[in-house]
Amino acid sequence: MSDLERITARRSELDALAEELAKRLQEVEAEREELGIAERVLRRLAEQDRADTEAAGAAPRKAQVAGRAVLLIPHRGESGDEAALPADYHRILAIVRADGGPVQVRAVGEELGLEVGVRGKLEPLRAKMTKLADRGWLHKRPDGKFTARL
Repeated sequence: MSDLERITARRSELDALAEELAKRLQEVEAEREELGIAERVLRRLAEQDRADTEAAGAAPRKAQVAGRAVLLIPHRGESGDEAALPADYHRILAIVRADGGPVQVRAVGEELGLEVGVRGKLEPLRAKMTKLADRGWLHKRPDGKFTARL
């Protein structure tokens, strides 16, 4: 193989490499642009969230889930203020605290005036109490009873 042939072959290899690198550079630039857009969107959402939190104060926030408005129950650490809870959750918490010890869902249901003889009537209450426990407002014991957090 002559020197001229080696130079031509090497030039061909470098042209192919340059073409591959140009393609990869375009992909990198496209991804960087997408990341920049995502970053701007996340910043806007964070700013909106801060503004909503400041504007709402201690009022419960609502969100859309599957086209339905739902109340957001804050974690206890986010807002130690019970005023951040919706009225029905606040009543549940007050009943558990007033009892002083472990309380069954049925007892809270009786206090709220629910038909405790019908199991299906207690399930939404159990879900609310579990949500309060998940958010740190109540403690759910292994026996299914709930106690107030100190």
